[in-house]
Amino acid sequence: MDILSGDIVLLVFRRVVRNNIGDVSLDSQMLDILMELDGKKNLGFIAKKTGINTGNLREAVSKLLKLNIIEIVAEGEGTFLDNAFMDYLNEQLALAIGPVAEVIIEDAVSDLGCKMSQIPGRKVAELIDLLSRDIQREEKRESFKLNMVKRIKEKGY
Repeated sequence: MDILSGDIVLLVFRRVVRNNIGDVSLDSQMLDILMELDGKKNLGFIAKKTGINTGNLREAVSKLLKLNIIEIVAEGEGTFLDNAFMDYLNEQLALAIGPVAEVIIEDAVSDLGCKMSQIPGRKVAELIDLLSRDIQREEKRESFKLNMVKRIKEKGY
């Protein structure tokens, strides 16, 4: 199955070091994308940052793959959510729903198929979405989301 055939926004790629890189010709869009591929940022983030639509992004990434100058980052590689972030997440959720926050987080992490100590940074938006569904009061839910988005940006997840 072609990895670029479905939704590509959550895919993460990194550059590959090649000895014969001088033999490769890249247009400016491909170069912009290549410079952003660091093994941490997903293609959705890169699309927003560069202003490249997903159709053009898909085509450029496909070419970069064929040139063997990028590779997909396997599940479990890349950046994991750190303890400080998880503490902040627990604190913010506790403000919104009370002392059951820690249990709710553990359940959501399990639903994502992850371990508490190894939550990939690229799954943070999905985690926040799952958790926000357990916040009944709309104003608290919105406050939680805003605070978490701010922290996600600070951390670079």
